[in-house]
Amino acid sequence: MSTPTEKLVAAGVSIWLDDLSRERITSGNLTELISTRNVSGVTTNPTIFQGAIVGGGDSYAAQIAELAAAGASVDETIFAATTDDVRDAADIFRPVYEASNGVDGRVSIEVSPDLAHDTAGTVAQAKELWARVDRPNVHIKIPATKAGLPAITATLAEGISVNVTLIFSLERYAEVIEAFLAGLEQAQANGHDISKIHSVASFFVSRVDTEVDKRLATLGTDEADALKSLAGVANARLAYELFEQQFATDRAKALTDAGAHVQRPLWASTGVKDPNLPDTLYVTELVAPGTVNTMPEKTLEATFDHGPVAGDAIAGTYAAAHEVFDRLAAAGVDFADVTQVLEDEGVSKFITSWHDVQATVKTALEDAAQAAR
Repeated sequence: MSTPTEKLVAAGVSIWLDDLSRERITSGNLTELISTRNVSGVTTNPTIFQGAIVGGGDSYAAQIAELAAAGASVDETIFAATTDDVRDAADIFRPVYEASNGVDGRVSIEVSPDLAHDTAGTVAQAKELWARVDRPNVHIKIPATKAGLPAITATLAEGISVNVTLIFSLERYAEVIEAFLAGLEQAQANGHDISKIHSVASFFVSRVDTEVDKRLATLGTDEADALKSLAGVANARLAYELFEQQFATDRAKALTDAGAHVQRPLWASTGVKDPNLPDTLYVTELVAPGTVNTMPEKTLEATFDHGPVAGDAIAGTYAAAHEVFDRLAAAGVDFADVTQVLEDEGVSKFITSWHDVQATVKTALEDAAQAAR
């Protein structure tokens, strides 16, 4: 009998874990999740590292003390700790990477959220992170802000694999695909082996429902109530429709014929925020070949325990998804405003988490320096 996670993989979905910590690496938990839960990659973000470092107990104490003695700055210390974790995780996933011909076994690390509106700074740090981790199975995460789009192209043009994050709207997703194709074309012109470059486009799901449902609640109509918790899945399904359309073009085919890989859609923010919803909602409703679902551990365990996993749940759903958005517009929900609010909030939350990490590490460095005196 296949487990639900094995069935999910058989349906063409790569299961990635949306979490990383030094304790998860050193305890063997990450290795266990690969072997028992079919996990084939890891995504991180500033909030995840904030939780890992702040709640990591003594996991980082020795390294911080060593860096304090060497006179490292706060940002140098964070850079060292996070890149070490990502490198170690990448080594754990190396067999998965090799077995999948580089498609899976990926570990993501994000540029500083303070650079979300700084194109040149993002490109410079992406190159620095790529060199520092020094593993072929790393993804550099770049947010899909307006400033992030040219940074995505420029980073790919250097032969660096990219995880594009914080995508909420179809309009922005179309721009992300354009940035990806342009980046591969430039990488090819620069002499890079484009078959070695991989990318995912992280399309956020549950946060869409949270914001839309909040607006529907203020309307207080029966139609508004009937639309609750439908927008996130519908939006993601239409993203998959766009993915199919854009990678069937002559331009995209010219690249794939030359050995390039498509930029896979990745479903992010897949932990439900509404406790009344099934824990596996954003897994079972978004099954489609050639996708990634990055899950918090709670969602991963619910998927493993509860199944069953649907087949190609996205197939044949596009008309119904378009209808959801027609109804939302008729009800008075400004979805363009929803997605702009979500992008702004996403950047802001990551900046807050990053600054929390900086404050925590600053105190830890000061304490370590004091103890050494």
